[in-house]
Amino acid sequence: MSKTIKILGTGCPKCQSLTGVVTDVVSENNIDATIEKVEDIMEIMKYNVMTTPALVIDDVITIKGRVPSKEEVLDLLS
Repeated sequence: MSKTIKILGTGCPKCQSLTGVVTDVVSENNIDATIEKVEDIMEIMKYNVMTTPALVIDDVITIKGRVPSKEEVLDLLS
């Protein structure tokens, strides 16, 4: 089943790092997922997130305010 991954962030260096980590994990492990970058502040606020970047997997906020390791992202997607 395909996962829906959203990366919430305005484009800061941490947000870009998170996008890179998630993209690498998905491609390296052949995970069926769509990755969406959410940069609109009003959309981000709908998730009640005050610190970015944030990682949302299937509409569940899993990480906020930091960039996780590839292993941590893989665990969350497995």
